[in-house]
Amino acid sequence: MSTTTLTAAAGAAGKIRLGELEVNRLGYGAMRLTGAGIWGPPADRAACLRTLRRAVELGVQFIDTADSYGPYVSEELIAEALYPYPQGLAIATKGGWERVGPGQWIHNASPRHLEKAVEGSLRRLRLERIEVYQLHVPDPAVSFEASMETLARLREQGKIRELALSNVTLEHLERARKIAPIVSVQNRYSFGDREWDYLAAHCEREKIAFIPWAPLGQVREASAELERVAQELEATPMQVGLAWLLRRSRWMLPIPGTASVQHLEENVAAAGLRLPEAAYRRLLAFQPPPASLR
Repeated sequence: MSTTTLTAAAGAAGKIRLGELEVNRLGYGAMRLTGAGIWGPPADRAACLRTLRRAVELGVQFIDTADSYGPYVSEELIAEALYPYPQGLAIATKGGWERVGPGQWIHNASPRHLEKAVEGSLRRLRLERIEVYQLHVPDPAVSFEASMETLARLREQGKIRELALSNVTLEHLERARKIAPIVSVQNRYSFGDREWDYLAAHCEREKIAFIPWAPLGQVREASAELERVAQELEATPMQVGLAWLLRRSRWMLPIPGTASVQHLEENVAAAGLRLPEAAYRRLLAFQPPPASLR
């Protein structure tokens, strides 16, 4: 196996369930289909459209986005590239965190805003129902229950199929589950960043999908460890990092993002990379430094 011959479709990673949905267990994150600072249109719109279409050709069935990416740019590009959507493709989006400038976020998960956010995403994505809708982040100025009750009501109205969470604690997850079923949690997690390891383990026990954002984020020491295994397997460190996530839990749904077809193909090829037991144990034993030291 070499980095030039390692090929696979997203389906090589197997399937994962999100409530009533079942998708291939390697998805695609669409945040990078924007300008610098996740603001405005991308520098190469045509390349972004090609990347989205190639993702579907490679068997990606789960595309993650948010109304704040651009804002709105990512959702609009997804619809432009892929509508009418192929059967089996699930578009997941988020609301409750607004982009007001390059690199700038503000909270807004009020019931009124979430109602408008869902309607806006439906319009931009050209959907009658959003397959997976995620609260982007709890709003410290708004009752968490009020935010979730609003989304649960929109789900009852048929505008949302499945509800999910992003950037939350275990307490948030359990509070949300008292209001409505939750099919996934999306938090920062990677080989080199395991701050939310306990939450990923909890999701596995409860059969809730865990979606690691920044799945290829590593500190320098982690990259060196991945490099050693990658050389043994004739793969890239990034492919090994994704393969480690897929091996870490069968309820893990990585969503590596890129605006490059070549990079996309390298990421998806990781779905077919099987880590030998010894290599996996070596990587599992690696201890990333605390987040405060990064």
